[in-house]
Amino acid sequence: MNNIKSALITGASAGIGLDLTKKLLAEGITVIAVTRSGEILDYSHLELTVLKGDISNEESIKSVAQQVSQMGITIDCLINNAGVGVDFDTEVPTAAALNASFATNTTGTALFTEALLPNIADGGQILFLSTIMSLLRAASADSPAYRMSKAALNMYVVMLSQRLSKRGIRVTALHPGWVQTRMGGDKAPTTIEQSVNGIYKAITENTETGKFWNVDSAGIENY
Repeated sequence: MNNIKSALITGASAGIGLDLTKKLLAEGITVIAVTRSGEILDYSHLELTVLKGDISNEESIKSVAQQVSQMGITIDCLINNAGVGVDFDTEVPTAAALNASFATNTTGTALFTEALLPNIADGGQILFLSTIMSLLRAASADSPAYRMSKAALNMYVVMLSQRLSKRGIRVTALHPGWVQTRMGGDKAPTTIEQSVNGIYKAITENTETGKFWNVDSAGIENY
């Protein structure tokens, strides 16, 4: 059952982030969307607030957190969607790829979450979009920076779930599927709509914390 009244989602300007924003709004949820430009082109909604924020920049993170606090909104669901994939189809890690990947996928996402924790409702939830590519059982030689940064994020998810257990906040990581986005490419088997519907189902129906979920299937699978 959906008891979410407000949500904040990062990386909401396109792809999964944009369509998930629209889905949440359609379900009657007030949404704070964070984009690097501070806008969502050609879209507006009475229950949508768009904030400018770059999660790879600490000052930008502080600015978003301050604005959310000033708005006086308690967030029921924080969705960490923003992420980068800069070394797909390569096998040798480079300093540039590692730094860029960890800056957004790991360090930035963790610091952004920490900055928003005072605004998360007790009994709420925090969702991180990860990837099945980050799991040891799915290890491969390609995309090293992407896989490593998301694997580190998975560890943070488990640690955070333990820290926040007393507040009743559910913390989960989720694989949204191989999706037809700019990152996933045209050959991906999953449409954005299918992925978003799976993510929404996971948000509204799952109850366990500290878990990794895969929605790239007929149902929702726990890993």
